[in-house]
Amino acid sequence: MVSVVQNVAVDCVNAYELARFWSEVTGRPLHPEDEPGMPETQVMTAEGPVLYFHQVPEAKKGKNRLHLCLRPKTSREEEVERLLALGATLVADLRNPDGSGWAVLADPEGNEFCVLRGESDRAATVS
Repeated sequence: MVSVVQNVAVDCVNAYELARFWSEVTGRPLHPEDEPGMPETQVMTAEGPVLYFHQVPEAKKGKNRLHLCLRPKTSREEEVERLLALGATLVADLRNPDGSGWAVLADPEGNEFCVLRGESDRAATVS
């Protein structure tokens, strides 16, 4: 017997607003019954576990022990710029001159995530 991952849960101060940010990041919709002010909100992924946002009274403290890594369909640089425009912040720039590496960003509530090389970046290094 095995277990199946149902969701990836994120504690947050404002579940609906943070879920809206991640909906924009992923291009995936919120659960159709979710509304502003709800203490639990979900981003419905195309496959795999949903992103589940749950309001808690305390603010985030310290570095995440678990985080998401995103592989954009565009270039890493284009995606980093898009995410910054959506409200993310740059935490650490670990991109290398040879195209390897990644960028560490944080969502509006400070949860870190990584942006890896995009499909076009990877195709360019293979050519």
